[in-house]
Amino acid sequence: MKIVLFFLLSFSLYSKNFKIASYNVENLFDMQLNGTEYESYIPNRHNWTHKNFQKKLLNIAEVICDIDADIIALQEIENEHVLKRLKKRLRSIGCYYKYHAITHKKHSAIQLAMLSKVPIVSSREIEVNKKLKYRPILETKFMVENRAFYIFNNHWSSKHSKESSRIRSAKVLKKRVLQLPKKTPYLLLGDFNSDYDEYRHFEKRFNNTGGVVGINHLLKTIQKRKLVREKDMREYGFKHYNLWLELENYKRWSHNFYGDREALDSILLPPSLFDGEGIDYVNSSFKLFRPKYLFTKKGYVNRWQYKYGDHLGVGYSDHLPIVATFSTLPYKYDSNRDKVLNGTVKDLYVKFLKNPIYIKRVKVVSKNRLLATLVQKDRVIYLYGAKELKVGRVYDLIVYRVKNYKGLQEIIDFTIEKEYYTKNLRT
Repeated sequence: MKIVLFFLLSFSLYSKNFKIASYNVENLFDMQLNGTEYESYIPNRHNWTHKNFQKKLLNIAEVICDIDADIIALQEIENEHVLKRLKKRLRSIGCYYKYHAITHKKHSAIQLAMLSKVPIVSSREIEVNKKLKYRPILETKFMVENRAFYIFNNHWSSKHSKESSRIRSAKVLKKRVLQLPKKTPYLLLGDFNSDYDEYRHFEKRFNNTGGVVGINHLLKTIQKRKLVREKDMREYGFKHYNLWLELENYKRWSHNFYGDREALDSILLPPSLFDGEGIDYVNSSFKLFRPKYLFTKKGYVNRWQYKYGDHLGVGYSDHLPIVATFSTLPYKYDSNRDKVLNGTVKDLYVKFLKNPIYIKRVKVVSKNRLLATLVQKDRVIYLYGAKELKVGRVYDLIVYRVKNYKGLQEIIDFTIEKEYYTKNLRT
């Protein structure tokens, strides 16, 4: 492990709140020939020219500047040289990030990096494996009001790899986190190449891990096959709350691959960021950064574009940034969200739910893309964000949020508690 120390002892933020973001910038390469470039980024080939490099640099800098985070984790940075060019470009448009850290994995074309307005006390590169497909993890340490605070930046193996590759990264990360003193505030973020509920889907693609999924089972974002929720953070232990659960189901995505929307990028928080001591998460502050310019006129993510194998000098990244706010003020629990009430579909016909409602045996009678029609004893309600629900199946659901959309009452935030496989089960 390579260790870089900065000669700083502590730092107190001027503000009680500070913002942290994560952004996969999709192949931010420079114009130097290092021998590790992807074929399409060899200088002066495939229209990868100085002009297009400057355009990509400016576009990414504009996104980072608009996010305006105090600390931002980056993935797919070629090397320290291009990171410094990015810092220079940011400064030219009025966004000054004085501090940075970056990995230096040999023979790799992409690295992990951190930009920060907050002094970095130390950083180190945690090696997962010497093979190129295993990217290191970048650990950075900060001091906030004389308390150590750690961020672990990740870029796990792609979806083209088997789940066992991501499990290897998860094991190394878990081992390091468990070495931290109890109650140490830290967060895990980056491109995990895993959906927030990957355990529900991965078996369709791979079956080489005995049902174990890195982000869910190893990092403990699920307990007893249920996603860890805000209320579970009241007790210490090795587990993590995935901030995607702060949003409605249909909004939980940062990457769109030919219509397959997935939350590949995540921010995972331990109980120490909910305990009211030192640094805490600011409730409901998580968001997907999605200004109009990051989308095409047809609604697709406005990624860096190619045509006939050449760069067009247009676009940004194939990922969208994610952002969350933290504070030196205590976390504020919503006690109503802790208590789940038993109810029926009829109880969901309100403007908003004060408490989550447990509804049993609702049947999916139709589905059109993400919109499903549910029936319970002749009472109908719609559910938006239903990619995992199957027509003809019966489910028990916990419903967290509803809304009325053009006269239709919809469930927009839910978890599946039980699935019944008997086709003729009475509802």
